[in-house]
Amino acid sequence: MKIINSIKNQSLKTKWMLTTGLTIFISYAALCIVIFIALHTWLLENEEKNAARTMDDMSSFFAYQGLTVTIQELQNQTGLMKAILHQDQTVRLYQLDGKEILRINDASPPVNVEVSFSSPNQTIVDKMTLKGTDVYVMHRLVEIGPLQCVLQLVHPLTSFHSVMGYVLTTMLIMGIGAVIMAAMISYYISTLLVRPLQQLRNSMQAVKERGFETKVDFAYDAKDEIGDLIRLYESMLQQLEVSFNRQQQFVSDASHELRTPIQSIEGHLSLIKRWGKDDPAIMEESLETSLNELARMKKVMEELLQLAKKEAIAENASANVESIVRQVSTELQFIYEKATFAMRVVGQPKEAVISSEALAQIMRNLFENSIRYNENIPHIETTIYYDKHNIFVEIADNGIGIAEQHLPYIFDRFYRVDDARVHVQGSTGLGLSITKMLIQKYGGDIEVHSQIGKGTIFLLRLLIRM
Repeated sequence: MKIINSIKNQSLKTKWMLTTGLTIFISYAALCIVIFIALHTWLLENEEKNAARTMDDMSSFFAYQGLTVTIQELQNQTGLMKAILHQDQTVRLYQLDGKEILRINDASPPVNVEVSFSSPNQTIVDKMTLKGTDVYVMHRLVEIGPLQCVLQLVHPLTSFHSVMGYVLTTMLIMGIGAVIMAAMISYYISTLLVRPLQQLRNSMQAVKERGFETKVDFAYDAKDEIGDLIRLYESMLQQLEVSFNRQQQFVSDASHELRTPIQSIEGHLSLIKRWGKDDPAIMEESLETSLNELARMKKVMEELLQLAKKEAIAENASANVESIVRQVSTELQFIYEKATFAMRVVGQPKEAVISSEALAQIMRNLFENSIRYNENIPHIETTIYYDKHNIFVEIADNGIGIAEQHLPYIFDRFYRVDDARVHVQGSTGLGLSITKMLIQKYGGDIEVHSQIGKGTIFLLRLLIRM
């Protein structure tokens, strides 16, 4: 368990190197064992066959000597018989009573002849150890002239063991070299592969310590699992940054916008505490002002929360633009009796990719904006254009207009064009921000064109439901 825990605490590069090295070592060891066993068996069989071939040659030599050959004549031919043998082989010729009568190459010690033959041509093979050396010992009955003798061949396995030792040494050296080479290559490759993960870790650490201001540019752009992880991280980081900025913006906006009404309510409550208890007029005025400020605070909070939260787009959301425009126009007609609304349609009607609730809120914000900031009798003309892929909604009014230098900022939260707009009843400074957020949420766009004293035109682009 200590070894396992120690390995777990190692770096990913070290784990990769150890795993690769161990895998190659086990694979190489298994392959070497199979090759070694097969080679050992094959060479050992060859040694036995070589010994048996020498035994056959010696038997044939004695068989061709004729019936009148003597032991003395055989001893005189030892030079010829040595040519048949290998240098490390030893041949002895025994009488049936065990007496040695001939020896060729005294390379191995004698072996007692304690064998029994079931047939004249039978060869008895034994594998034994003589003075620490493995040998094959073969016995066979042979007839030399009138004599019947036992032919003994001692075949040492010295060269066999030498070859197997060389093979084993070579395998060990090659195996160690292969493991070291594999470890070095795997460490190098793992370093290349882990580098983007280290950058990912450093980026996370930097974000943790210094926030979203510090960003790491990843050089790894391969389309593999690591690349997918980096791209997913960058996407999540962007979403977190947006959420964090929304939270910070919400806190900032809320504290900025709520400070004034809270101070106003606090002032009126203090006024009531000091003098309002005995003065009904002061009591009535202070309560009315406090209730109005509370209503405004409630509306500001609701709209800030709507801007701060990020809801998923409703699947299969669709809306009838003409129907929504008529509905919102009718609602506002009851509130603003002097305002007039007109609608014109160009093209074949189609459904828009947006929820009915979101589109109604967009139209309501834009219509009320046109009515509030108007010194004339409000007249709002809506034109709906349908083309192949988009629906364009143009909302034109006869209001006071917006100066050109303010147009890029009117969708910012709480942006005020002039002091007059600050005091417009019912305005929170968030309507256009909410409008832009809802349109972009469903893949649309909004533009504004305006001139002072000539009115304002808002142009909406909505996607068509296919």
